[in-house]
Amino acid sequence: MNKEIYVTRPFLPPLEEFLPSLEKIWENKILTNGGPFHQQFEDELAKFLGVPYLSLFTSGTLALITSLQALRITGEVITTPFTFVATSHALTWNGVKPVFVDIDKATLTIDPLKIEAAITPLTTAILPVHVYGLPCATDEIERIAEVYGLKVIYDAAHAFGVRLRNGVSLCAVGDISVLSFHATKVFTTFEGGAVICQDAKTKRRLDDLKNFGFVDEVTNVAPGINAKMNEMQAALGLLQLRYIGGALNRRAEIFQRYREAFAAVAGLRLHPIPEGLSYNYSYFPIFVEASFPMTRDELYDSLRKQGIFGRRYFYPLVSNFPMYRGLPSAAASNLPFATDIANRVLCLPIYPDLSAADQDRVIKAVTTAGKG
Repeated sequence: MNKEIYVTRPFLPPLEEFLPSLEKIWENKILTNGGPFHQQFEDELAKFLGVPYLSLFTSGTLALITSLQALRITGEVITTPFTFVATSHALTWNGVKPVFVDIDKATLTIDPLKIEAAITPLTTAILPVHVYGLPCATDEIERIAEVYGLKVIYDAAHAFGVRLRNGVSLCAVGDISVLSFHATKVFTTFEGGAVICQDAKTKRRLDDLKNFGFVDEVTNVAPGINAKMNEMQAALGLLQLRYIGGALNRRAEIFQRYREAFAAVAGLRLHPIPEGLSYNYSYFPIFVEASFPMTRDELYDSLRKQGIFGRRYFYPLVSNFPMYRGLPSAAASNLPFATDIANRVLCLPIYPDLSAADQDRVIKAVTTAGKG
């Protein structure tokens, strides 16, 4: 019987290379609170990404929640419904109202043309998402933010290692960018995340907030939270940095093979990668058009029956979940492109360990379905 193929599997370095780090942790008995692995990983990661200031967190979600606290975001924040639910949940945990606007069908990211119309006197920030690691219209978003005096916090959970045409890290734009190192991401520390900011003052506030608000042993300056990355996560992160180049190259090979296999399949639309982008190949989405012999959900079910577990990232839209669908901005009529894309998208398995034989199974299952 064929083994099951999931949408992703975490890349893990050789276990024997991780064991010396564990031995050091056992020897020094430092498990958390900014230990030596934490400090080293924070420094090396900032250099690798080419960013000015970086603070490590125990998860991407806590990183996003804390970032909103650090910038003192209140009132309303304009964001996208085409994302993982953590984006909006982080706002809600901070008592902030998400205001959804539609996506640009060409980029799948928030449509800057819709942002200005959604700004009210209560708006304090914009929270865009680099969906699948594809850049938002950062220049236009920054222009809008400057005109209206808004903060920009990028959910960059998919964007690890992505660089723009000019070589600048995609994570270096905005007031803050938030990364996730969850097991499903291209770079993982089991769980984990990081916040990238532009100045030392913001980094210090982030560091204080993730440590309960303590500045020193006896001084507490804010109602913080415990969101510190531990030493095991940091040690794994250091080791992962040695292998990330090869892992991304392997993703690129798998990505290109899919593109060649599906280029001529009628009724399947593939999303282009912007020219000059140094991409991380984090996802491989296909979009099932009306001319395909099956609906997206029928294809999804057909693949599952064959042991191939794609994911409908992102369906349903965040705006359709019970805690958000009552918002005026959540109406489907306000989000026509996002609604259409959410009903058509299917992300196929892609990860460094995906074998040629398993990829052949995926390709055969999809192309056979395309023949009706």
